[in-house]
Amino acid sequence: MINRLIENIKKTQAPIVAGLDPMLSYIPGYIKQKAYEEYGETLSGAAEAIWQFNKGIIDAVYELIPAVKPQIAMYEQFGVPGVAAFKQTVDYCKEKGLVVIGDAKRGDIGSTSAAYAAGHIGKVEVGSESYYPFNEDFITVNPYLGSDGINPFISVCEQEKKGIFVLVKTSNPSSGEFQDKPVEGRPLYEYVAEKVNEWGSTLMGNGYSYVGAVVGATYPEMGKCLRKIMPKAYILVPGYGAQGGKGSDLAGFFNEDGLGAIINSSRGIIAAYKQEKYGKFGEEGYADASRQAVLDMKEDINNALNG
Repeated sequence: MINRLIENIKKTQAPIVAGLDPMLSYIPGYIKQKAYEEYGETLSGAAEAIWQFNKGIIDAVYELIPAVKPQIAMYEQFGVPGVAAFKQTVDYCKEKGLVVIGDAKRGDIGSTSAAYAAGHIGKVEVGSESYYPFNEDFITVNPYLGSDGINPFISVCEQEKKGIFVLVKTSNPSSGEFQDKPVEGRPLYEYVAEKVNEWGSTLMGNGYSYVGAVVGATYPEMGKCLRKIMPKAYILVPGYGAQGGKGSDLAGFFNEDGLGAIINSSRGIIAAYKQEKYGKFGEEGYADASRQAVLDMKEDINNALNG
């Protein structure tokens, strides 16, 4: 699947992933009203509004970008109907040819990690039948429990030719409380990066590993350092836009071949119509606003890489 991701990036010339992290406050009133008329002000009504909102954005941007990243918590908060909307979203994105990165940040040990891996990027056996429950192409994972938590995912990646993105240095302000702590004179995140490089060395695609890393755009100098430690790992870079990252911060995340990183924007794309810059589109044009935000992001990133 890493090869497919790279093919999509080359085709679109846009190393961009749209974070499909819908909140009810992002969804235009007319979409919510229609969903509530059909399902009531219920969890099912909320899930229907989310699904219709997502569908509009996907239809507007799928030809422009290589991948999407739905954050499962935004769906789980609405219970079973929300999880169903997550699955609808994953399936629809795949129908449109998009690579799907499930942002679930799972990580446990033994059979629990194996179950997470099977449910999200693998398959489960039910009697004589096999099923792919969520069927994302990648999933984000938390390495805090060490190799016991990661190896079950790697096993499924090898079987299914899918991938993972391991949290290395996250974009949130308090990430340094643990990730920056010195261990024998070096920050902890560098040791995690070395493990990512090790885990990925035996699981290679055409030039890049199926084991990638998450490194926030808000820490560009750290990104340069981590790029050197993990030369064959694709880096998923959150923090662009709403969290303060900008195109000029991103060059160090990429390799000399112009590949090696994919930049995520969530609110900056899906709630673009709420920004003054895109206010002319209005609620009815929310999807067109998202499309324009993708085009602007693509220009910003490519200018930074080619400048």
